[in-house]
Amino acid sequence: MLLEIGDTYRHEFRFSQEDVINFAEVTGDKNPLHLNAEYAATTRFKRPIIHGHLSSSVFTRILGMEFPGEGSIYMKQETEYLFPMFVDTDYEVVFTVMTVDREKHVAEIAGEVFIKGTTRRTIRGLATLMHLTKI
Repeated sequence: MLLEIGDTYRHEFRFSQEDVINFAEVTGDKNPLHLNAEYAATTRFKRPIIHGHLSSSVFTRILGMEFPGEGSIYMKQETEYLFPMFVDTDYEVVFTVMTVDREKHVAEIAGEVFIKGTTRRTIRGLATLMHLTKI
């Protein structure tokens, strides 16, 4: 099925502290704001926050594997981090197809992450993807 302007896709997710630790190990970003509750308690957030790029990794996970899915080629990503994200919290990401270029097989897909059950948006982004059979 080809993507059409206005198509949407929703996905619920959460991250654990183990995910944060693994991301810190892989990237080398061991900022105590992400890993040390005592340190984080002294900050404006009062508790550890998830790395921005870990929190937005849900974009590549869903766009690359589910919507439009396998075969997607990421060409560009614009991301705004609007509100911190925390471990063991339920989130929902909502994707909306904004533009479609059938000749180039390219689409722009907006992504927004919300704290599940609220209107509190934590991330807003716009991805440009190529997919030879779904766009």
